[in-house]
Amino acid sequence: MKRSRSLVGCASILLASLFVPASARAQSDPDFFRNKQIRLIVGFAAGNEYDLGARLLARHWARHIPGNPNIIVQNMPAAASVVAANYIATQAPADGTVIGAITRNVVNQALLGHPNLVADPKKLIWIGGTSFPGRVCVAGRNAPTKDAADLFTKELIVGSNGAGNSTHILPTVFNQLLGTKFKIVEGYRGTADILLAIERDEVQGVCASYGQFKSSAKLFQDGKLRILFRAEEAAMPEIPDAKSIYDFAKTEQQKQFMRFVFSSTEYGRPYVLPPGVPADRVQILRKAFVDAVNDPQLIAEAEKSQIDMSFRSPEDLEAITASLYSTPPGLIEDVKKLLPNMN
Repeated sequence: MKRSRSLVGCASILLASLFVPASARAQSDPDFFRNKQIRLIVGFAAGNEYDLGARLLARHWARHIPGNPNIIVQNMPAAASVVAANYIATQAPADGTVIGAITRNVVNQALLGHPNLVADPKKLIWIGGTSFPGRVCVAGRNAPTKDAADLFTKELIVGSNGAGNSTHILPTVFNQLLGTKFKIVEGYRGTADILLAIERDEVQGVCASYGQFKSSAKLFQDGKLRILFRAEEAAMPEIPDAKSIYDFAKTEQQKQFMRFVFSSTEYGRPYVLPPGVPADRVQILRKAFVDAVNDPQLIAEAEKSQIDMSFRSPEDLEAITASLYSTPPGLIEDVKKLLPNMN
């Protein structure tokens, strides 16, 4: 009888182990990534800033993941990253072997009702982001505006390369929301062309990502360009003395409007996992992500290639997402009316 009870006990343990959820058994495997291949799906074309940053990261990230898996980059650029986001959210294996590098605008697009976006950003798992493409508005030497306060009494003619771009969105929002006096002249191919136009006195300024001006450092040193303000609420370490446009908001609603429109920059170039990836693998990939962006080899390569790899934590991305989803529906409707091309 003792032997019989022993056999019954062993059988019960064996049967119980068979019914342990697969995800729970998987979480106990510390060597899951050994000999695995991770696909890094980039939602933009080869050569785009997201692609360049992802390929740089992939070259170093694998070394910091236990088991040293192979990371390959695959581009899925259709619909400006929407197809990639949908794939990650609804089709990719939820086991940690597929990671998405998707648009920083995915949350805004979801809230604005992008017609083709199926992905639910609230369910995506944020690994982190790289870069902080903070934006600024600058004026040329001969512009009548000497500082941000002047923009409320003096017209500033700024160049733009079209609706849907920062060069158009920023001054449009500031005019309609805060009462600045930007006059927008469109038709330029890019920020470089607008900077040439400023030197020729065709226009007087431009609003764009701060990184667009890195090659123009001498223009600032010589006084041919000056920063009027930063368009971000968060501080920008590169220009600690620059005022924030949020300082000129008169109501909390104005600030909330700008947060909704502009906060996408705080995602940097975000990396996400599909919903349902086991928690231990999420933590492994997050830790390896931090270790990679702080790796001296990656930092040296990033500086040489002039690729911003500033770290954006998953906790920050989760907080921004939660904040955006708390935006009042009426305010979102106001954004749609002012910026119909934003999504």
